[in-house]
Amino acid sequence: MSRPPTFAPPPGARAYSLRTSRGEFAVVDAPVADGVTPRGTALLLPGFTGSKEDFNPLHEPLAARGYRTVAVDGRGQYQSDGPDADESAYAQDELAKDVLAQAAAVGAPVHLVGHSLGGQIARAAVLLDPTPFRSLTLMSSGPAQISGSQQQRVKLLRDALAVMSMAKVWDAIQAMEPPEETDTGELDEGLDDRDDLRRRWLGNKPAQLIATGRQLCTEPDRVGELAAVALPFHVLSGAHDDTWPVPLLDDMAVRLHAHRTVIAGAEHSPNTDRPLETARAFADFWDSTPKTG
Repeated sequence: MSRPPTFAPPPGARAYSLRTSRGEFAVVDAPVADGVTPRGTALLLPGFTGSKEDFNPLHEPLAARGYRTVAVDGRGQYQSDGPDADESAYAQDELAKDVLAQAAAVGAPVHLVGHSLGGQIARAAVLLDPTPFRSLTLMSSGPAQISGSQQQRVKLLRDALAVMSMAKVWDAIQAMEPPEETDTGELDEGLDDRDDLRRRWLGNKPAQLIATGRQLCTEPDRVGELAAVALPFHVLSGAHDDTWPVPLLDDMAVRLHAHRTVIAGAEHSPNTDRPLETARAFADFWDSTPKTG
């Protein structure tokens, strides 16, 4: 689980429900800083058990570089509605179509960023239709299924959700995790603001967690398909990652002919571990991409 430093939007940003052709999605929308020439818009997709607040530390530095940033809760994720029990609503193809609708509502073309699970959903959206996007950044998101150790953790979660309420699962996770644990994977705990984190956890729909957890454990390698798309790619990660090993991300970047960034001192969530360095890497990459729209 990611570690947002705060659940409050940064100064100047606005939290609201974005209306799209596929329903409403909760977003944090940060405009370009006053006096700065606009350079583009980015759509930011969080990872498994995460939310739009995971990108809060990036909004201000990216606004200062001329980029509007819109972070979104996916269907059934935190403050975006979705069915409690219908897993078909969270099939990857359905979530990818949501992203296409979000990009259209925000104002395509946009730079697309996906963190972890969000990267796999972003990839699926690009493979459905690349035209709404100026670039794709995969942050701590690998070529196929997650590592074996993380698959075991996801299976434990899915098994628990089948027989326990969300509140009881949260209590069980807290009891299992040592308070000093660091952020090394999708399901990591040891977080500071327990009330906000519990509220976020309870906002997730069980069917969404079960369906997307299964996707993380069974995702095929689609790098070859993605490499055939005429779009600038960026693979960014921390220097250590237990969810997809860094050498695997290095190889994926080579296969994609992608720009590659490794953030020193960061692990699975560079956006919260080293936000200024991550924002700088995003903006430098976006500045280098062709101007369209």
